[in-house]
Amino acid sequence: MSSLLRIRQLLSPLSHRLPISRTYARESIASSSSPKGSNTGFVRIHGLYKTYKPISPGIRHLRRPLTPWVYKGGPLRALTVAKRGSGGRNANGRVTIRGRGGGHKRRIRLVDFKRTEPGEHDVVRIEYDPNRSAHIALLKNRNLASKQPWCYILAPDGLKAGHTVQSFRAGIPDELLPDYVDPQQLREALATGLALGQMRALTLKTGNVLPLRLIPTGTQIHAIALHPDKRMVLVRSAGSYATIVSHDDKGIYTQVRLQSGEVRKILQNCPATIGRVGNVLHNKVMLGKAGRSRWLGFRPKVRGMAMNAVDHPHGGGRGKSKGNKHPRSPWGWLTKGKRTRKPGPKGPKNSNKLVVKERPRGVEKREGKAKK
Repeated sequence: MSSLLRIRQLLSPLSHRLPISRTYARESIASSSSPKGSNTGFVRIHGLYKTYKPISPGIRHLRRPLTPWVYKGGPLRALTVAKRGSGGRNANGRVTIRGRGGGHKRRIRLVDFKRTEPGEHDVVRIEYDPNRSAHIALLKNRNLASKQPWCYILAPDGLKAGHTVQSFRAGIPDELLPDYVDPQQLREALATGLALGQMRALTLKTGNVLPLRLIPTGTQIHAIALHPDKRMVLVRSAGSYATIVSHDDKGIYTQVRLQSGEVRKILQNCPATIGRVGNVLHNKVMLGKAGRSRWLGFRPKVRGMAMNAVDHPHGGGRGKSKGNKHPRSPWGWLTKGKRTRKPGPKGPKNSNKLVVKERPRGVEKREGKAKK
């Protein structure tokens, strides 16, 4: 057969004897700009979302946001560790978080929440992180002598591959403003506001890290630290952001309005990241079926009214009724509107001393939603 095939190729025209370039499935998918074949009628685009042809009950109500900028491959292996699930159980083997367990095997992405490495970093790609609602960005340090050439950060809204970000957590470097060679002269210019506009034009970019004292009021920020030398712990979920309200005249605290509406004082030397956390449409996703929820590690939950009286305060009785009881947990705790934390002197020592205004509750919260 091989000899016959060889003879047939020799007798064929010259155009058919040109070398054939081999393409693989991954290369063809990456090179195509739009779906081809049967995939064209299977996927439907509706504004910012992607739906599917209802050929099965599991995808009839499935809805996902369009994220063409997210990398389709896996993570950088060196920046991941294995995730060992606990199934919602503590060290004694008792369930402390109900409805957890199972799910797909994952690897934890080591996200850099300190951002202590100065200098410019190139955004290589935006990746999906199964362990959080936000997307993450892979950065490559331009400093070849750095001990950490690669790192992950939370991807702010609008950050794409090819952009550059910097960290000014240690302060503004002297070479950033060449007009002020003397460090003392630079500090005086920043204090008097002469070089403030020039400095903000160079540093206030999405994804950059700055101390709160250098961020103007009204700026949206995320990933805020509560201590100048520790990790960023506040405002890290998808689509969330905080707003700079005002700076203290004494230069000690900055008032920040958090996503819940609470206004809190934070030390001005604490760092924060400019911009809003990406993946804004995360809360608009519709899983479409119970099995997709199980893949994420969430087990089914049973209503209290469907239980026996020994298992839940709403259980038992004849018919579907909880006997005019207020909504409660299986342990009898009120679950709607009841405050579980006592503020002020009755609560933990110095628990809310930095809170200027508590988050809106009840009527105030409903009025705020009505205005939106």
